[in-house]
Amino acid sequence: KEADLEGAHLEGAKLEGAKLEGAKLFGVNLFRARLWGADLTGADLTGANLKNALLEGARLSGSKADEDTTWPEGFDPVAAGVIFED
Repeated sequence: KEADLEGAHLEGAKLEGAKLEGAKLFGVNLFRARLWGADLTGADLTGANLKNALLEGARLSGSKADEDTTWPEGFDPVAAGVIFED
């Protein structure tokens, strides 16, 4: 079953290797979260704050984001397979 964490405050959370495929992460605060190797395939990241999150090895293919989603400096979400919605 898909996790529904919409609006959750997960600043600095240790989520290394987490299985979050298809998770509803709309508006979630993941500032400085540790997401090394996490599976976020198909997750809804619209409006999520991923600033300073550690995304090394995270799988983001097919995840959804929008202009309100914030990313770590230098991170290329398009290259990671993120789909941007209008």
